[in-house]
Amino acid sequence: MNELKLSKLEDYLSGKVTYVPRDILQGMDLVMKENPSRHRISIDRHFYSSSFNVEDDFKHGVAAYRGFQSTLRPTSQGLALCLDSSVLAFRKPLAVMDFLKENIPEFDGMYLGLSSRRRVAHALKGLTVRVTHRVTKQRFTIAGLTAKNTRDLWFDFVDPKGRDPTVNVSLVQYLRHKYGKDIVYQDIPCLILGRNNRTSHVPMEFCILSVGQRYRKELLDEVSQDKYDAKCLAWPPERRKTICEMMQAYDGPCGDVTQNFGLRIDKNMTSVEGRVISPPDLNLGAPDGTVDIVRVENEKCQWDIAENSVVEGKQIERWALIDFSSSDSSRAKDFIKNLRNRSRSLGIYMDEPLLCHFTGMREFSSINRLEGLLRSVVEEATRKNPNRLQIIICVMAEKHHGYKYLKFVSETRIGVVTQCCLSNHAFRGDEKFLGNLCLKINAKLGGSNVELTQPLANFEEEDHVMFIGADVNHPVSKKSTTPSIAAVVSTVNWPAVNRYAARVRPQDHRTEKILEFGSMCRDLVNTYFQVNKVKPKKIVVFRDGVSDGQFDMVLNEELSDLKRSVSDDNYKPTITLVLAQKRHQTRLFLDNVLDGGPTGNVPPGTVVDTKIVHPFEFDFYLCSHYGRIGTSKAVRYCILWDENSLTSDELQKLIYSLCFTFARSTRPVSLVPPVYYADLVAYRGRIFQEVAKEFQFRSSFSSSSNCTAFDRSFYNLHPDLQNIMFFV
Repeated sequence: MNELKLSKLEDYLSGKVTYVPRDILQGMDLVMKENPSRHRISIDRHFYSSSFNVEDDFKHGVAAYRGFQSTLRPTSQGLALCLDSSVLAFRKPLAVMDFLKENIPEFDGMYLGLSSRRRVAHALKGLTVRVTHRVTKQRFTIAGLTAKNTRDLWFDFVDPKGRDPTVNVSLVQYLRHKYGKDIVYQDIPCLILGRNNRTSHVPMEFCILSVGQRYRKELLDEVSQDKYDAKCLAWPPERRKTICEMMQAYDGPCGDVTQNFGLRIDKNMTSVEGRVISPPDLNLGAPDGTVDIVRVENEKCQWDIAENSVVEGKQIERWALIDFSSSDSSRAKDFIKNLRNRSRSLGIYMDEPLLCHFTGMREFSSINRLEGLLRSVVEEATRKNPNRLQIIICVMAEKHHGYKYLKFVSETRIGVVTQCCLSNHAFRGDEKFLGNLCLKINAKLGGSNVELTQPLANFEEEDHVMFIGADVNHPVSKKSTTPSIAAVVSTVNWPAVNRYAARVRPQDHRTEKILEFGSMCRDLVNTYFQVNKVKPKKIVVFRDGVSDGQFDMVLNEELSDLKRSVSDDNYKPTITLVLAQKRHQTRLFLDNVLDGGPTGNVPPGTVVDTKIVHPFEFDFYLCSHYGRIGTSKAVRYCILWDENSLTSDELQKLIYSLCFTFARSTRPVSLVPPVYYADLVAYRGRIFQEVAKEFQFRSSFSSSSNCTAFDRSFYNLHPDLQNIMFFV
């Protein structure tokens, strides 16, 4: 048994020692979670109430349960408990008979026809239950229904003591004699319950669904999904009230256990002072072709593209349209006309398409079929214009799993940019939708939608600063044959810093360290040199998805790898390393809700860098976006390394200003764009991995299929797309 000395924690909080006493923090965290773990449903570090509110009932055996996640964090004011509320859908712990009556209206327990039997089996299979005819804490999984009804089930009873001969008894008689239970519903099947490779037959009326069985949101009907989203995206006053109630609750983190350990907890929220950074001035295009300086002063920090155009619009001379939604050319002609008019108003000039191809969604069912279609379109366009096709716009009738085939083929095999949209949006002719579509197309082809007027963080124009974003996407699958996806992006222009190149690599399963970080960054530095004829003098790296316990890994391994890979005797850029954390439990609420406008959220540009930040490390919370829905969540930025000597104010202003440069938005985004783009590229890599997985499934040779998902050829971007923003 280890003795935890709290004096080590006091030394750390006061700055006397720099190493983190993780054993003490983990021990105290366990103490704080002991009380809710006794009374609540524990799911993935969250604790949910064992009961639900009446207004949270979705019917059909499902309800929304409210809970929280908490963690202890060292701050300037001492050890702080960070707690945030959450909502999750569970199956209600109903008796199986009641569950079926909620799910299947015609079920009355008296008789099951063939179709009703199938519906009952489908509704119950895989669920876990506990039994009521005997005392046990065991849970059993429903494997199916018995072929015969309960009254017709007989089995050979073997005397466990071996005294009496084996006799054939009915299940009805056995339960009456053994447990004194009479079966009411004898004309319906029993449940086949499985546990430890053994099965047993138990009447439905003696089974109750066990608590804590999650229900996937995607399976909810449309009305229930809307209700679920509304509960998850609670407005600030409601979320604040919920958090305070959970702190006071008997099954919350402040129970008897914490008192037994002598811990005193202030259950009131911490009051902090924040600042609001003023938004940057922006460069947008003017109707006469010049550049307008736009001052963003409204509470949403939003600029209107209806009054301005993009800074640099690409000339789109060679493009094609594939309409997967119909063979009605008149609708496509109207869409083309509306799109060209909208793009012209934004300073993006589109010629008529070289060709329009009409087909159906059946093309998405096969990757070979889709590749053949795309190649034939490219070849036909080449016959009309020998120069390479710039983009293919794909109008889809609906969302389809074959979307991944389209992106894989176009971005790794053919090398042509694609832009997808749904027909119900495209053919409606909505100006806002068409405007957003044009912004994405222009960014993908190398145009510039918006630029900052002032230099970033007092950098000089001759400094040539490159911004890098890095992230790792981990698979949901626990199979070690499924790789994690590492993505690194970087700016390739200065001082506008709004064009990016991307690199993506598969790596070992659920490995957070980017194994080829140095080589990927070296490749991007060389790309910067090819574009600008000079290497960047300064590099600012934004790393996403890293927990506090992995800071040392990023600093000692990834940063060292970066320095070794890009530096030599003649080139040594200065580097700043910033971590962006989204997965934390800190929420910022206004003391006066009226200060936040109609939503009650903190305004864009809100920064907090006192009291709730680390006692001696360099970190702060920045809420850069306007919270239109639910409660805004600030991003925590931690600066691990800074050779560029940036002050706190300069770095906060730099990050906030960068949030205005996201290519497909007309308001500041919630996350600094290099990281946002790295997330998008990592997700694109996950799409490539899913295609590789299908190739693996089809492969008949196990020796080759085991490494298919790690085969880099599936992730190599076509050379024509490597250095453009195909991913926005």
